[in-house]
Amino acid sequence: MANRPSPLLLILSLVAFGCGEGGTDEATSDMTDANVDIPADQQIRTGDPYARGYTDEDFPRIQELAAGVYSYEQLRSAGEEKFTTVSMFVVTDEGVVVADGQGNLEETQRMIDHIADITDQPITDVVVASDHGDHTAGNAAFPAGARFWAHPTSAAALERMAENNADLPMVTHQVSDLEVLQMGGRDIHVQFLGRAHTGGDLVVYLPAEKIMFMSEAYLHRIFPAMRSAFPSEWIDMIEAAQAMDVDMYVPGHGFVDHPSVLDEELEVFQGAIRTVIAEAHRWHEEGFDLQDAIAGATFGPLETWSLRESQGDRALQQVFAEIEGNLPGAN
Repeated sequence: MANRPSPLLLILSLVAFGCGEGGTDEATSDMTDANVDIPADQQIRTGDPYARGYTDEDFPRIQELAAGVYSYEQLRSAGEEKFTTVSMFVVTDEGVVVADGQGNLEETQRMIDHIADITDQPITDVVVASDHGDHTAGNAAFPAGARFWAHPTSAAALERMAENNADLPMVTHQVSDLEVLQMGGRDIHVQFLGRAHTGGDLVVYLPAEKIMFMSEAYLHRIFPAMRSAFPSEWIDMIEAAQAMDVDMYVPGHGFVDHPSVLDEELEVFQGAIRTVIAEAHRWHEEGFDLQDAIAGATFGPLETWSLRESQGDRALQQVFAEIEGNLPGAN
């Protein structure tokens, strides 16, 4: 892992708007609300907002990670569980770059409205770091004329999604490796580090600020969701991210905590993927089929992670497919 200077100071800059009202004149929260001035070994490590002491009214949660760089966390539901979907946006004097939308038009518009309370600059660019619907289904809310950046794999996925959602904006710029957006004196890297959660996973990297938004390639204390994943390649993709000069890794789900915590938790999450892969291999090597594995698999500490019940079986299925050479798109 790359040597890192002192972690960035994470500041909670805005408070969630109640019932869609409010503005930047709302009272600011102190840093304990952002879980950032608590020693790392005492911080709550969970994706469950209620276990952290939050209520629904505390969201969306917006934090300024560096000058003009913001994370945006909003709750979403999966069955009876709630967890956060995270976007990031960068404000420059030539426009705003948004990394990932939210899961529907209402929530994406809510984020756009919050951005408008921070800056008068228009949203000019949207990076589709994950093509899954919980990050793209509301993309029609973004301004007409905005540029949409995505990996070719994600561009094709969005075209398929548009068959059932004619309003979904199509990708205007494809990124197979690296594109550098130079806006307002900032370099904003849109980069492909390898296949992980979707196969078209992009990161948004700010080299000057040493911040990397990893989208769904990093799920902070959320069980590894693998319905379209490349499990073993996912491990390699995280290693590529860890080798870069980054102070703060921003997840696509889970909480945006202190940079030192997020650094540690990225390693924990990579270990979680390894655990799922190892458990699938154990059952497969002992001659059991997928249904046997689903019925009997245990994942140790991951059993308490958010979405274990809804994602565990599908993750085993994906690893079995990888073991047996049947992983879609693996060639």
